[in-house]
Amino acid sequence: MASDVPMSPELEQVDGEIQDIFRALQNGFQKMDKIKDSNRQSKQLEDLTGKMRECKRLIKEFDRILKDEEKKNPPDVNKQLNDKKQFMIKELNSYVTLRKTYQSSLGNKRIELFDTGNDQVAEDAPAQMASEMSNQELISAGRKQMDQTDQAIERSKMAVAQTVEVGAQTAASLAQQTEQMKRIGNELDSVHFSLKKASQMVKEIGRQVATDKCIMAFLFLIVCGVIAIIVVKIVNPHNKSIRDIPGLAPPAMNRKLLSIDPFGGL
Repeated sequence: MASDVPMSPELEQVDGEIQDIFRALQNGFQKMDKIKDSNRQSKQLEDLTGKMRECKRLIKEFDRILKDEEKKNPPDVNKQLNDKKQFMIKELNSYVTLRKTYQSSLGNKRIELFDTGNDQVAEDAPAQMASEMSNQELISAGRKQMDQTDQAIERSKMAVAQTVEVGAQTAASLAQQTEQMKRIGNELDSVHFSLKKASQMVKEIGRQVATDKCIMAFLFLIVCGVIAIIVVKIVNPHNKSIRDIPGLAPPAMNRKLLSIDPFGGL
Protein backbone atom coordinates (compact mmCIF):
# COMPACT_ATOMS: atom_id res chain seq x y z
CA MET A 1 0.00 0.00 0.00
CA ALA A 2 1.31 3.43 -0.93
CA SER A 3 2.58 5.39 2.06
CA ASP A 4 2.53 8.84 0.43
CA VAL A 5 -1.22 9.40 1.02
CA PRO A 6 -1.71 12.87 2.55
CA MET A 7 -3.19 12.58 6.04
CA SER A 8 -3.93 14.87 8.93
CA PRO A 9 -1.78 14.58 12.08
CA GLU A 10 -4.59 12.77 13.90
CA LEU A 11 -4.96 10.21 11.11
CA GLU A 12 -1.18 9.77 10.94
CA GLN A 13 -1.06 8.99 14.64
CA VAL A 14 -3.85 6.38 14.39
CA ASP A 15 -2.28 4.91 11.24
CA GLY A 16 1.08 4.64 12.98
CA GLU A 17 -0.47 2.76 15.92
CA ILE A 18 -2.24 0.38 13.53
CA GLN A 19 0.99 -0.31 11.62
CA ASP A 20 2.80 -1.02 14.91
CA ILE A 21 0.12 -3.57 15.82
CA PHE A 22 0.37 -5.21 12.40
CA ARG A 23 4.14 -5.61 12.86
CA ALA A 24 3.57 -7.05 16.33
CA LEU A 25 1.00 -9.49 14.94
CA GLN A 26 3.35 -10.58 12.18
CA ASN A 27 6.18 -11.21 14.63
CA GLY A 28 3.85 -12.93 17.07
CA PHE A 29 2.50 -15.42 14.54
CA GLN A 30 6.04 -16.13 13.36
CA LYS A 31 6.93 -17.10 16.93
CA MET A 32 3.92 -19.42 17.18
CA ASP A 33 5.68 -22.10 15.12
CA LYS A 34 8.75 -21.91 17.34
CA ILE A 35 6.73 -22.48 20.54
CA LYS A 36 6.34 -26.18 21.30
CA ASP A 37 4.40 -26.03 24.56
CA SER A 38 0.63 -25.90 23.98
CA ASN A 39 0.00 -23.77 27.06
CA ARG A 40 2.51 -21.19 25.90
CA GLN A 41 0.95 -21.29 22.45
CA SER A 42 -2.48 -20.62 23.98
CA LYS A 43 -1.07 -17.73 25.99
CA GLN A 44 0.63 -16.32 22.90
CA LEU A 45 -2.61 -16.66 20.95
CA GLU A 46 -4.52 -14.79 23.66
CA ASP A 47 -2.01 -11.94 23.51
CA LEU A 48 -2.33 -11.75 19.75
CA THR A 49 -6.13 -11.78 20.07
CA GLY A 50 -5.93 -8.77 22.39
CA LYS A 51 -3.76 -6.93 19.85
CA MET A 52 -6.32 -7.71 17.13
CA ARG A 53 -9.11 -6.27 19.29
CA GLU A 54 -7.08 -3.11 19.76
CA CYS A 55 -6.38 -2.97 16.03
CA LYS A 56 -10.10 -3.28 15.30
CA ARG A 57 -10.81 -0.36 17.64
CA LEU A 58 -8.15 1.78 15.97
CA ILE A 59 -9.56 1.02 12.49
CA LYS A 60 -12.97 2.22 13.68
CA GLU A 61 -11.30 5.33 15.06
CA PHE A 62 -9.55 5.82 11.71
CA ASP A 63 -12.89 5.55 9.92
CA ARG A 64 -14.51 8.07 12.30
CA ILE A 65 -11.76 10.64 11.78
CA LEU A 66 -11.90 10.04 8.04
CA LYS A 67 -15.62 10.81 7.96
CA ASP A 68 -15.10 13.96 10.02
CA GLU A 69 -12.44 15.19 7.60
CA GLU A 70 -14.17 13.99 4.43
CA LYS A 71 -15.52 17.45 3.55
CA LYS A 72 -12.10 19.03 3.96
CA ASN A 73 -10.23 16.64 1.64
CA PRO A 74 -10.39 16.43 -2.15
CA PRO A 75 -12.28 13.43 -3.61
CA ASP A 76 -9.09 11.67 -4.75
CA VAL A 77 -7.58 11.96 -1.26
CA ASN A 78 -10.74 10.56 0.29
CA LYS A 79 -10.63 7.65 -2.15
CA GLN A 80 -7.00 6.90 -1.27
CA LEU A 81 -7.76 7.05 2.44
CA ASN A 82 -10.76 4.74 2.02
CA ASP A 83 -8.60 2.31 0.02
CA LYS A 84 -6.06 2.42 2.84
CA LYS A 85 -8.77 1.66 5.35
CA GLN A 86 -9.97 -1.29 3.25
CA PHE A 87 -6.41 -2.57 3.04
CA MET A 88 -6.15 -2.39 6.87
CA ILE A 89 -9.38 -4.37 7.23
CA LYS A 90 -8.24 -7.05 4.83
CA GLU A 91 -4.89 -7.35 6.57
CA LEU A 92 -6.58 -7.65 9.97
CA ASN A 93 -8.97 -10.27 8.59
CA SER A 94 -6.01 -12.27 7.35
CA TYR A 95 -4.63 -12.34 10.88
CA VAL A 96 -8.09 -13.30 12.16
CA THR A 97 -8.15 -16.25 9.78
CA LEU A 98 -4.64 -17.22 10.86
CA ARG A 99 -5.72 -17.05 14.50
CA LYS A 100 -8.64 -19.37 13.78
CA THR A 101 -6.28 -21.83 12.15
CA TYR A 102 -4.00 -21.95 15.21
CA GLN A 103 -7.02 -22.06 17.46
CA SER A 104 -8.41 -25.06 15.60
CA SER A 105 -5.10 -26.84 15.76
CA LEU A 106 -4.85 -26.24 19.49
CA GLY A 107 -8.46 -27.22 20.10
CA ASN A 108 -8.87 -24.08 22.16
CA LYS A 109 -12.43 -22.75 21.94
CA ARG A 110 -12.14 -20.25 24.78
CA ILE A 111 -10.68 -17.35 22.82
CA GLU A 112 -13.25 -15.14 21.10
CA LEU A 113 -12.21 -12.07 19.22
CA PHE A 114 -15.61 -10.38 18.90
CA ASP A 115 -18.50 -10.26 21.38
CA THR A 116 -21.03 -10.90 18.62
CA GLY A 117 -19.31 -14.11 17.56
CA ASN A 118 -18.40 -12.71 14.14
CA ASP A 119 -14.67 -12.78 13.38
CA GLN A 120 -14.79 -10.63 10.26
CA VAL A 121 -14.15 -6.97 10.90
CA ALA A 122 -15.72 -5.97 7.64
CA GLU A 123 -19.12 -7.21 8.78
CA ASP A 124 -19.47 -4.98 11.86
CA ALA A 125 -17.24 -2.06 10.93
CA PRO A 126 -18.55 0.59 8.54
CA ALA A 127 -15.83 -0.41 6.10
CA GLN A 128 -17.65 -1.90 3.14
CA MET A 129 -18.05 0.88 0.58
CA ALA A 130 -20.99 1.19 -1.80
CA SER A 131 -18.60 1.11 -4.76
CA GLU A 132 -17.57 -2.43 -3.82
CA MET A 133 -21.16 -3.74 -3.60
CA SER A 134 -23.02 -5.33 -6.49
CA ASN A 135 -26.31 -3.97 -7.79
CA GLN A 136 -28.27 -6.73 -6.10
CA GLU A 137 -26.53 -6.04 -2.81
CA LEU A 138 -27.25 -2.34 -3.17
CA ILE A 139 -30.93 -3.06 -3.89
CA SER A 140 -31.17 -5.43 -0.93
CA ALA A 141 -29.46 -2.97 1.37
CA GLY A 142 -31.73 -0.18 0.15
CA ARG A 143 -34.86 -2.26 0.67
CA LYS A 144 -33.71 -3.26 4.13
CA GLN A 145 -33.04 0.36 5.00
CA MET A 146 -36.47 1.37 3.64
CA ASP A 147 -38.18 -1.36 5.68
CA GLN A 148 -36.39 -0.19 8.79
CA THR A 149 -37.38 3.40 8.04
CA ASP A 150 -41.03 2.39 7.48
CA GLN A 151 -41.04 0.52 10.77
CA ALA A 152 -39.57 3.53 12.55
CA ILE A 153 -42.23 5.77 10.97
CA GLU A 154 -45.01 3.39 12.06
CA ARG A 155 -43.65 3.36 15.59
CA SER A 156 -43.53 7.16 15.54
CA LYS A 157 -47.13 7.31 14.31
CA MET A 158 -48.25 4.98 17.08
CA ALA A 159 -46.39 7.08 19.64
CA VAL A 160 -48.01 10.27 18.28
CA ALA A 161 -51.48 8.67 18.34
CA GLN A 162 -50.98 7.53 21.91
CA THR A 163 -49.77 11.00 22.86
CA VAL A 164 -52.84 12.61 21.25
CA GLU A 165 -55.14 10.18 23.02
CA VAL A 166 -53.49 10.84 26.37
CA GLY A 167 -53.73 14.58 25.70
CA ALA A 168 -57.46 14.30 24.93
CA GLN A 169 -58.07 12.30 28.09
CA THR A 170 -56.10 14.82 30.11
CA ALA A 171 -58.08 17.72 28.61
CA ALA A 172 -61.37 15.98 29.42
CA SER A 173 -60.23 15.33 32.98
CA LEU A 174 -59.19 18.97 33.36
CA ALA A 175 -62.58 20.13 32.05
CA GLN A 176 -64.38 17.90 34.56
CA GLN A 177 -62.17 19.11 37.38
CA THR A 178 -62.77 22.74 36.35
CA GLU A 179 -66.55 22.21 36.39
CA GLN A 180 -66.29 20.48 39.76
CA MET A 181 -64.26 23.38 41.15
CA LYS A 182 -66.93 25.81 39.94
CA ARG A 183 -69.63 23.80 41.72
CA ILE A 184 -67.55 23.70 44.88
CA GLY A 185 -67.08 27.49 44.66
CA ASN A 186 -70.84 28.00 44.33
CA GLU A 187 -71.49 25.71 47.28
CA LEU A 188 -68.95 27.60 49.37
CA ASP A 189 -70.70 30.87 48.52
CA SER A 190 -74.03 29.36 49.59
CA VAL A 191 -72.53 28.11 52.85
CA HIS A 192 -71.01 31.53 53.52
CA PHE A 193 -74.38 33.24 52.89
CA SER A 194 -76.13 30.70 55.13
CA LEU A 195 -73.61 31.26 57.92
CA LYS A 196 -74.05 35.02 57.65
CA LYS A 197 -77.85 34.67 57.76
CA ALA A 198 -77.62 32.32 60.73
CA SER A 199 -75.37 34.78 62.57
CA GLN A 200 -77.92 37.55 62.06
CA MET A 201 -80.72 35.29 63.29
CA VAL A 202 -78.71 34.36 66.37
CA LYS A 203 -78.18 38.03 67.17
CA GLU A 204 -81.91 38.76 66.76
CA ILE A 205 -82.82 35.80 68.96
CA GLY A 206 -80.35 37.03 71.56
CA ARG A 207 -81.95 40.45 71.59
CA GLN A 208 -85.44 38.93 71.87
CA VAL A 209 -84.33 36.72 74.73
CA ALA A 210 -82.87 39.72 76.55
CA THR A 211 -86.13 41.66 76.09
CA ASP A 212 -88.21 38.72 77.30
CA LYS A 213 -86.00 38.41 80.37
CA CYS A 214 -86.53 42.07 81.21
CA ILE A 215 -90.30 41.71 80.84
CA MET A 216 -90.32 38.55 82.93
CA ALA A 217 -88.26 40.26 85.63
CA PHE A 218 -90.67 43.21 85.70
CA LEU A 219 -93.65 40.89 85.90
CA PHE A 220 -91.94 38.96 88.62
CA LEU A 221 -91.44 42.13 90.64
CA ILE A 222 -95.10 43.05 90.20
CA VAL A 223 -96.23 39.60 91.29
CA CYS A 224 -93.90 39.74 94.28
CA GLY A 225 -95.34 43.14 95.25
CA VAL A 226 -98.92 41.91 95.00
CA ILE A 227 -98.10 38.83 97.01
CA ALA A 228 -96.43 40.96 99.67
CA ILE A 229 -99.48 43.24 99.98
CA ILE A 230 -101.80 40.25 100.22
CA VAL A 231 -99.65 38.74 102.95
CA VAL A 232 -99.56 42.01 104.87
CA LYS A 233 -103.34 42.40 104.55
CA ILE A 234 -103.93 38.92 105.87
CA VAL A 235 -101.56 39.37 108.76
CA ASN A 236 -102.77 42.86 109.73
CA PRO A 237 -106.24 43.46 108.30
CA HIS A 238 -106.65 46.80 110.22
CA ASN A 239 -103.67 48.42 108.61
CA LYS A 240 -104.96 51.70 107.19
CA SER A 241 -101.98 52.22 104.91
CA ILE A 242 -103.27 49.70 102.45
CA ARG A 243 -106.91 50.60 102.44
CA ASP A 244 -106.52 53.00 99.58
CA ILE A 245 -105.06 50.38 97.32
CA PRO A 246 -107.61 49.52 94.65
CA GLY A 247 -109.17 46.12 95.22
CA LEU A 248 -107.83 45.76 98.77
CA ALA A 249 -109.66 48.56 100.69
CA PRO A 250 -112.91 47.47 102.47
CA PRO A 251 -116.15 48.56 100.86
CA ALA A 252 -117.34 52.03 101.93
CA MET A 253 -120.43 52.20 104.25
CA ASN A 254 -123.60 53.70 102.89
CA ARG A 255 -124.08 57.12 104.18
CA LYS A 256 -127.33 58.91 104.25
CA LEU A 257 -127.21 62.55 103.35
CA LEU A 258 -129.46 64.82 105.41
CA SER A 259 -131.87 66.76 103.43
CA ILE A 260 -131.66 70.41 104.22
CA ASP A 261 -134.81 72.46 103.73
CA PRO A 262 -133.96 75.50 101.80
CA PHE A 263 -136.53 77.36 103.78
CA GLY A 264 -134.91 76.38 107.06
CA GLY A 265 -137.39 73.73 107.94
CA LEU A 266 -136.47 70.20 108.73
